[in-house]
Amino acid sequence: MTLILRIMGYVQPSHLPLPELLKFVLFANFSIVGMNVSLMWNSVGFYQIAKLSMIPVSCLLEVVFDKIRYSRHTKLSICVVLLGVGVCTVTDVSVNTKGFIAAFIAVWSTSLQQYYVHFLQRKYSLSSFNLLGHTAPAQAASLLLIGPILDYWLTSQRVDKYDYNTTSLMFIILSCTIAVGTNLSQFICIGRFTAVSFQVLGHMKTILVLIMGFFFFGKEGLNLQVVLGMIIAVVGMIWYGNASSKPGGKERRSHSLPTSKTETR
Repeated sequence: MTLILRIMGYVQPSHLPLPELLKFVLFANFSIVGMNVSLMWNSVGFYQIAKLSMIPVSCLLEVVFDKIRYSRHTKLSICVVLLGVGVCTVTDVSVNTKGFIAAFIAVWSTSLQQYYVHFLQRKYSLSSFNLLGHTAPAQAASLLLIGPILDYWLTSQRVDKYDYNTTSLMFIILSCTIAVGTNLSQFICIGRFTAVSFQVLGHMKTILVLIMGFFFFGKEGLNLQVVLGMIIAVVGMIWYGNASSKPGGKERRSHSLPTSKTETR
């Protein structure tokens, strides 16, 4: 897809140092593997709690690395979002040692990967298309090599032995097509705003999944608790957008990050 975007002129020639590219790919690959393994080894309730913890971790990264200062209203709005999504999604909560380790790796690697999207776009003056053009081929190549090995180690099953049919191939193609849009929208959103804003917005996806489940599968799973959680979460998101956009709601305490221009060769 990045090759097609390059041919169409959306991906322009740009520079991203190899060490930066390798660090991004490392964080991104740990994120993909970690989230899937966390869902495999943990209950859905603990998996949702782990996902909720990405917002405070992303806030911590911005405070430590970017010297961001949040106003009291911005902090409270984030807490309201977390409360609302938690009420919606967290049901049974059970955890084991290996599941906790997988969730810990998933949360930190995902938060670092999303922070790095914003960091690289600012530092090297890259558009979302350009950054995707640098990172996607490297990620694809590394996961094609590592993925089948990890699959076999975790499940004792070989991916090439799977009985592929028309239905499975259709869903694989559909999943990959949606993934292109998801990755691109992530890069655009984080580049324009921040990883924390993307996480807050991302929880709207959880609410939409619950609503779509109601329309497709009926009232099962959509009770008063879920509806109340949705309302709380949406109120928190509106509050966050209003609080963070006000003067002092979310501001940098240090000078802006220097940018590196593309090297001419």
